[in-house]
Parts: sequence; structure tokens; C-alpha cells
Amino acid sequence: MTQQTDVVVVGGGQAGLAAGYHLRRQGLDFVILDAEAAPGGSWQHMWDSLHLFSPAPYSSLPGRLMPAQPGETYPGAGHVVDYLADYEKRYDLPIQCGTRVDAVRRDADRLLVEADSGTWRARAVISATGTWSRPFLPAVPDRSVFTGRQLHTVNYRSPADFADQRVIVVGGGNSGAQIAADLALDGRVAVTWVTQRPPRFLPDDIDGRALFDVATARRRALDAGRGDTGGVASLGDVVAVPPVRAARDAGLLTAKPMFARLTTTGVRWADGSHTDTDAVIWCTGFRPALAHLAPLNLRGPRGHIPTDGTRALGEPRLHLLGYGDWTGPASATLIGVGRPARDAVREIADLL
Repeated sequence: MTQQTDVVVVGGGQAGLAAGYHLRRQGLDFVILDAEAAPGGSWQHMWDSLHLFSPAPYSSLPGRLMPAQPGETYPGAGHVVDYLADYEKRYDLPIQCGTRVDAVRRDADRLLVEADSGTWRARAVISATGTWSRPFLPAVPDRSVFTGRQLHTVNYRSPADFADQRVIVVGGGNSGAQIAADLALDGRVAVTWVTQRPPRFLPDDIDGRALFDVATARRRALDAGRGDTGGVASLGDVVAVPPVRAARDAGLLTAKPMFARLTTTGVRWADGSHTDTDAVIWCTGFRPALAHLAPLNLRGPRGHIPTDGTRALGEPRLHLLGYGDWTGPASATLIGVGRPARDAVREIADLL
């Protein structure tokens, strides 16, 4: 069965919801197709101790402030899930959960969106699938021979799963630092934190509010033809959230340089020494989940689709939202996705 609509939004996480809010305000006919079985996007799969970088009012989608979480300055992931579920209901967004989109194709004056539940013919498509479903694992020598447990950030939940074990955490970004801190502060896990380069901690007084301002200032400078300020990357890689500060200040968060290879029982370091380990947690980032757009043949260098703002240069009926700074400053954050979502929907309204 093929259905018709003005706009199909692929993905019902924070970016998809922000798009839905602005589509509703524009009076366009639309549907949001989300592969998840329940509201909350990737937030429902985060590790137990994860908290936002910013207080609730600074972590809000357009039109609805996130309420404070009692007893918490920085809300936990479960609170974010509740907020997103409430947001979806508040604006009566037409979301079809448990619907996987397999492909988007050109079909004369329409885009054909093929999902496992049927096909949609749309005048425009907003892709908001994020990155969580595409964890990246580096090509480390002999990774396949290690007989212990290997998992990615997406699979980590709590230190209880590693009690009395030796664990190596790989990755010098926020997830690596936070998961290493989570394990180290538990006291039952022997943790080794490994990074490609010495970790760069942001100043302790910087949280998500300042990071959003920095990202926005960088985008404005670039748009005005001024020099690149470097944005958030110029400040550091790791936000010093309370657990990270606690572990760092207690001497529990000292990183070692990257090992040379894995062995059957552990890792071999560059100097030839060996460390046995029970598990390796790869906190090595993600790639944009864009496989559904492959039939459009739009990918450029590094797998990105070239865009002007959020609009795909090779297909003006397609907008990409929430994948990172290349689709809007801080667009992969709750507070940052609202502005590019508004701009994308305005462009679509003008096109239609």
C-alpha cells in the first residue's frame, strides 16, 4: 500500500520531534517514521548513570521547556525519555513507532520512502536518524582473536556487569571518560583507560550552556566569512561532569596511550609488554546512519552528504537534521536542534 503526504520525517528521536513541532506550526501534512518501539530515541538505551551536560531548561526542544528533575541539577537519561514521550503527546505528533525505513528513492516529482510497513510518496523528506545505530569500531590489529568480552558504548549499562573484572576502556571523548569514571568510582572493577592522545578536559565550569554558545558563535563566524574559531573542539574533548571530576581528582582517571594490538587474553602495548583483561569497551564514536539514503547517490567525502545548511545539495527535497555541526551548529543536541529544524521546515514550506 502506498500513502501520500507532504513530508516524511525518518527518525522519531529529538531531531525528528523538533522537525515535527515546526511542521505542525507550518500546517503541513506529515508523518514521522521511527524504528524504535517506544518513544525516547537513543536516550532509552543509554547507560544507567548518564546525565546531561546542562540543566533542564537548557536542554529543551522548541516550544516546551524540559521540567527540572527533582534532586538533580543535570537530568538523567530516564528523565529525558519521559520528556520526549511527553513532548510527542503534547503536540500530537503523528509518529509510527516500530517502522524501519529501508530506502528513499526519486519518483518523478516525489520522493518514495520505502518502509517495512509500506511505502510513502512525499514531496519532501527530513532524515533525522542520528548516529546511535551505527557504532564505529576501529581496525585494531588482532581484534578478532581476543577471547574476552568486547562491547561498544551502545551496549554498556552499569559497573555491576563487570564486578571483579579487569576492563579496558578505549576512547578519549566524553563517553570514554564517563564510562571509565563510572567503572572506577564503583570500586569493584580494575579499569584501564586508553586514548589515542592525552585527554583534554574542558574547564570545570563549562557545561552544555557554554558549549552551545561556542558552537553557535563558530557557525556565525563561518557564515560571515570570518576565520574559524575552532568551536567546541578548541576548548577540549571531555566535559568535566561531576563523576568525571571526582574520578580525575581521586587519581582514578589517568589515561594510557593506545595499545598496539589485542591478543587472545588481553592487549599488547607499544613497548612489548602485555596486560590481561576480561573486557574491552570501545567508546570510539559513531557514524551517520544514512544507509536508507543510498539510492539517492548523494554521499561525498568521509561518507557525509554535502549540504547547504540542512538541505542536500544533490536533492533539494531532502533535508538532513541532527547529525552534527555539518547539519547545523550543535544540531546533535537537544537545545541545538531546534534552530536547524525550524530553518529546514521553512525551506520545505517555501519549496512546496
